[in-house]
Amino acid sequence: MGELVVVLLRCTDLRPGVDPLTGAISRDPRASALSASDAAALEHGLRIGELLGKRVLAMTAGGPETEAPLREALALGAEVRRVPVTASYLEELAADERALAQALVAALQGEVPDLVLCADRSADRGTGALPAFLAHELGCAQAPGLVSLELTPDGLVAERRLDYGRRERMLVPLPAVCSVEGAGVRLRRASLPASLQAATAAVPVADVAVKPGAVRVVRAGPSRPRPRHLPAPTGTSRERLLALTGALLSHEPPTVVGPVGAEEAADELLDFLVRQGYLSEARTGWAVT
Repeated sequence: MGELVVVLLRCTDLRPGVDPLTGAISRDPRASALSASDAAALEHGLRIGELLGKRVLAMTAGGPETEAPLREALALGAEVRRVPVTASYLEELAADERALAQALVAALQGEVPDLVLCADRSADRGTGALPAFLAHELGCAQAPGLVSLELTPDGLVAERRLDYGRRERMLVPLPAVCSVEGAGVRLRRASLPASLQAATAAVPVADVAVKPGAVRVVRAGPSRPRPRHLPAPTGTSRERLLALTGALLSHEPPTVVGPVGAEEAADELLDFLVRQGYLSEARTGWAVT
């Protein structure tokens, strides 16, 4: 294993504007910040890095607008690095997060981290699949959706939330990729001299050739409407079964045609479609209704 703890951050506008007519989302690059989950991941990384005596590297993919949150991590004692990706191209990579994971791993420049920490889900329509792709690329274990993470004499102990108020405690083998929720910890504050020094510091940019994603979003449409609420069935089981099967309704008796030629069979089929309302007979021929 290496001597490195990596924290992957997603810096984005947490209060985007939404057009009430079209639903288009607009983000202000100047308002890029860390979400609660990203801040929790950074705090966990700083704590574990101090206990293990290892370097902490905070890294993100994006343009120059992401450097302000990175300088905040720099003021807290972490190393920083940015993967140069434009905002429009980052949205294409978000549709294929494996390509994004490959770019982030390539930005490590051959270093193998002991631990990779990230948010359980990004604040800009992330799918939450990036940690799994990262674990695959690094060939290590994965522990998703954690609410606590601590280093004990037995190793790295993680706890995650389950249904019905239950919790699950896990012993995570290193190296591992852990995604955390924004709960349980609060990001520490940097000292004033460190903040002033980091405010003008240059953020290193990784020399990485980001490959285009294999999946491309062609069109994004509205979500499927909710199903209609229907009244609950009434009556006995037999009555409900009869109503569902339509056994008591009148049905058109089946039409038996044949044996006839192809022309007569086609005419009979067209007449049936007209009676059912699928076709309308026009003077110039048949028209679909």
